[in-house]
Amino acid sequence: MTYKSKTLATWLACVAGAFGAHRFYLHGLRDAWAWLHAAPTLAGLYGIHRMQALGQDDHWSWLLLPLLGLMIAQACLFAIVYGLTPDAKWDDAHNPGRMPQHTRWLPVLGVITALMVGATALMATIAFGGQRFFEWQIENAQKISRPTP
Repeated sequence: MTYKSKTLATWLACVAGAFGAHRFYLHGLRDAWAWLHAAPTLAGLYGIHRMQALGQDDHWSWLLLPLLGLMIAQACLFAIVYGLTPDAKWDDAHNPGRMPQHTRWLPVLGVITALMVGATALMATIAFGGQRFFEWQIENAQKISRPTP
């Protein structure tokens, strides 16, 4: 069994966690949860592509784009949890029977980065989703209030 670094897991979750890189690192290629990360992340990226190609009025991009923000936010949450896990507890869970390794400041820097990126992604997702929802409500209210000829 290879050594599982808390620092590397923290940074993988922060940088590529939306695609499940941290889970592949910790649990291997057979981890079903890791494979489930790619679909919503790719759908969110497709939402960005649709919005750039078709404009902001594309309804599918309204639905797909928040998936990307939520996947980035959840990956950053994992980075925060990994980075703030005490070294002894980390080694008991991921490196049983090995000498404890003491991490320094790199996991903490990963936590700080994840907090900034994750909070920004989550706030932007909430703002975008809320704006689009209320625009949709107004659009439907206007359709209902128009008299039919």
